[in-house]
Amino acid sequence: MPVWVVSTPMRRVLVFCGSSPGRVPEYVESARALGAELAARGLGLVYGGAQVGVMGAVADAVLAAGGEVIGVIPRMLVDREVAHKGLSDLRVVETMHERKALMESLADGVIALPGGFGTLEELFEIVTWAQLGIHAKPVGLINIAGYWDQLLAFIDHMSAERFLHTQQRDALLVADSPAELLDRMTSYQPVVLDKWLDRSQS
Repeated sequence: MPVWVVSTPMRRVLVFCGSSPGRVPEYVESARALGAELAARGLGLVYGGAQVGVMGAVADAVLAAGGEVIGVIPRMLVDREVAHKGLSDLRVVETMHERKALMESLADGVIALPGGFGTLEELFEIVTWAQLGIHAKPVGLINIAGYWDQLLAFIDHMSAERFLHTQQRDALLVADSPAELLDRMTSYQPVVLDKWLDRSQS
C-alpha cells in the first residue's frame, strides 16, 4: 500500500541544466521564461553556479527580475564552468557529491531543463532519493521542443519491464511550460511505496 507523506511549501527550486546553450534557441528561451516565472512567484533559484549556457540564462533571468539565486559549484569547476560572480550567494564546495547534497538541502522542489550527462546524473540521483523516501519533494521536467521525449519513452519501458512502479514513474512530473510545471509542483502530493517489485520472484 502506498504511504502518503506531507511535502513542505516551496520557497526555492533547484534547477538542473546544461552549461552549454544547446542546438536550438528554445532551450535558452525557456530557461529565461522559467527564471522570470520563479521570480514572479517569489521562488528562489538554486542551481550549479555557472554564468554560461542554459544555467546562466535561468540565473540571469531570476536576477533581472529581482529574485534570489544561490549557486553551488565545486572548486575544480569555478574556472571551467565560469562561475557566476553576480549571484545573491555563490557557494564553492570541494566535490560533486557535496554540490548535489547542498543543492538538494537548500531547495523544496527540483526541475530539469535540457542538459547532458551531468544533468541526467543529477536528475536520476534526486529521483532515486525520492524513490527511497529520502525526500518528498516534487521533481519535474520541462519538455522543451520535445527534448525529453526519448528519455520518457525509456522510463516508460523501465516501468513496463517492472523495474519501476507506475506510481513512481508518474511522480516524475512533465510539462511543456514553466508555469504549468510549477502549478503541478505546488499541488504535488508525494507517495512513498516499497521500491522493490516482485521480490518473491528474485
